[in-house]
Amino acid sequence: MNKSTHYAKKGEVQRNWVLIDADGATLGRLATKAAMILRGKNKPQYTPNTDTGDFVVVINADKVQLTGVKADHKEYWRYSGWLGGLKKESFKEAMEKHPERVVEHAIKGMLPHTSLGRQQATKLKVYAGPEHPHAAQNPVKIDLEA
Repeated sequence: MNKSTHYAKKGEVQRNWVLIDADGATLGRLATKAAMILRGKNKPQYTPNTDTGDFVVVINADKVQLTGVKADHKEYWRYSGWLGGLKKESFKEAMEKHPERVVEHAIKGMLPHTSLGRQQATKLKVYAGPEHPHAAQNPVKIDLEA
């Protein structure tokens, strides 16, 4: 009897759509769940070097929360490479301007920093409000507490 390990190939992976409501959710816990689904680690045919994950739609990104005093102290920064080119903004400022980017940043930070991770990140769709244009794909709503 052949007991070899099955590795998922690129074309044989069936992709589902998952909907996550971020209303009142903790940012880090939401990000770990979403990253796990994007990578496909919740599926039995998970293969580390293949994109076996599902599409993830996150709604209500503007209602995500942090625990403790992190909302006051957390900063996002980027550097242009030029002298004086370091730009910083606090978590509160970032949430007012572009809450989608805050959630995307947290989730992408939990994906591999390789070409495979960038490919998996393209399956992430984040929206600030409750509306999203992916109703035709019938995304399955999942509970974060489970």
